[in-house]
Amino acid sequence: MNTPAHLLIGAALMGRKGSAGIVCAAFAGALLPDLSLYLLAGSALFVFRIPPQIVFDELYFSRTWQTVFAIDNSFLLWGALFGFALWRGVPWAIAMTGAALLHLCLDFPLHHDDGRAHFWPLSGWVFQSPLSYWDRDHGAMWLAPLEAFVATLAAIALWQRRFGPAMLCVVAALFMAEIWVVRQWLFFFTDS
Repeated sequence: MNTPAHLLIGAALMGRKGSAGIVCAAFAGALLPDLSLYLLAGSALFVFRIPPQIVFDELYFSRTWQTVFAIDNSFLLWGALFGFALWRGVPWAIAMTGAALLHLCLDFPLHHDDGRAHFWPLSGWVFQSPLSYWDRDHGAMWLAPLEAFVATLAAIALWQRRFGPAMLCVVAALFMAEIWVVRQWLFFFTDS
């Protein structure tokens, strides 16, 4: 699933009973499982000037990068943190860790050949789903519009909470990013 959709859905669900601060914590939690990818790929592409084909065809699948992705995409780690946040009763931590865990639950069935080791450190196993949120050969032509629809509902739910102009701008920017990314996946990227 695309990161903007994760942020919108995570904030709408995990921040539904909270203040703007709780919603921001949910935004952060929804971003955290993807943050390492942005930092690693961004550094490789823009700091070290490594060609995109090497970054996404080689480095992405390297043992080092996959280990980093396994850590920040671990159901076990995020589940333990969510459980601890619930036990302690800290609303912002519940929103943050819950949104991260929701991110993993949404990603798990939607990665065909680019999934993560979601059960690290107990296992390095990677589920190879028959579905993909971006690969047209594995259902993206119907999954991407469904993702955009759910992200739209989440954006509407966030807009209706009237947290103020700054939050509305963030939600609008995420919504526009989601629509743009879905368009890119559907019309420009394919595994064929």
